[in-house]
Amino acid sequence: MWREASPITPSARRKSRSASRASGLGRPLSEKNTSVVDANVIVSLLLADERAHFERARAFFEPVREGGESAYIPSAVIAECIYVFTRVYGVKREEAATKLLALLDYRGVTVESPAVRQALALFRDRKVDFVDALVAATARERGWRVFSFDRDLEKLAK
Repeated sequence: MWREASPITPSARRKSRSASRASGLGRPLSEKNTSVVDANVIVSLLLADERAHFERARAFFEPVREGGESAYIPSAVIAECIYVFTRVYGVKREEAATKLLALLDYRGVTVESPAVRQALALFRDRKVDFVDALVAATARERGWRVFSFDRDLEKLAK
């Protein structure tokens, strides 16, 4: 049932506790019933390291998966998830990006733009920071240039 978003396996334990419908873009099914999802819920779902949080996250995402409920995941939350998975838990970038892309495929999930998915794919496939990948993907999507002192980032956006 949770095959696409099955828990990922961290290589290191956590050091401390602390938006078109088919493509996951545009307006949610019902704005009144849409939840904005925080990174800690996604981390709990995909890592399944705390049973109670995992069960609550899974119960929330079950109807979202089939499109019965709506969940909006901002790009900042995706960036935080990438950071937590790769820096705090030591998850490989490819695995983190693949699991997040699978989660974004849930019928009820809405993201800001196609750039979020493109950025995850760039992050997975190239040695680039997620935020740089998001900047490049946003520029590509909109046909804009990137202004940066990082020449590699400017090239990535072309």
